[in-house]
Amino acid sequence: MAEAGFFYLFAVLAVASGAMVILARNPVHAVLFLVLAFFNAAGLFLLLGAEFLAMLLVIVYVGAVSVIFLFVVMMLDVDFAELKAGFIKNAKIGAIVGGVVLAELVALFSFRGFSIAPTVNVAAPMPAAGSTLTNTAALGQILYTKYVYLFQASGMILLVAMIGAIVLTLKHRTNVKRQSIAAQVSRDPAKTLEVVKVPTGGSVVPAASKRAEAVE
Repeated sequence: MAEAGFFYLFAVLAVASGAMVILARNPVHAVLFLVLAFFNAAGLFLLLGAEFLAMLLVIVYVGAVSVIFLFVVMMLDVDFAELKAGFIKNAKIGAIVGGVVLAELVALFSFRGFSIAPTVNVAAPMPAAGSTLTNTAALGQILYTKYVYLFQASGMILLVAMIGAIVLTLKHRTNVKRQSIAAQVSRDPAKTLEVVKVPTGGSVVPAASKRAEAVE
């Protein structure tokens, strides 16, 4: 009974937080609601016995991804009036897409029903009864044996997405002097260095000053 109560509590808060991420007008508030949604999802994972996924969700997504989202939102110069105008302009298309998704969900639940029992036998990360294998080790065995190719493919997709984000956001300013390693390596010491013998009590006169005096 207590487990069901915690499930409904975490589920309602997660759905409400996800809705507020979309409905919040302030992007900073949206990111904070996203953090709350992550915490409630972690609570659902704990109820399922997947403590590794729960800690991963809190450490990685709350500690890194949400902070990155917050910094990106704060650094971007977002014109909210333009965003609202675009939202109103594309509201009809969004309503059509939302209607299609809702129809698909209704068709799915009408075909399968609201039972949470799996229809096919799937590999479960939960260790068998009486086994000394931990949840984390069981999950690693499944990921790196049966789903190793899908796991590597997801990593490649994330790598391509990261490189694409860097390429799209990287801006080279024209008024900034940049370092050229090739030009530094190819410099000729005979053209860039000048050995001057300074007499005792004398001073070093740069070559440019000597040329200026000769012209005068």
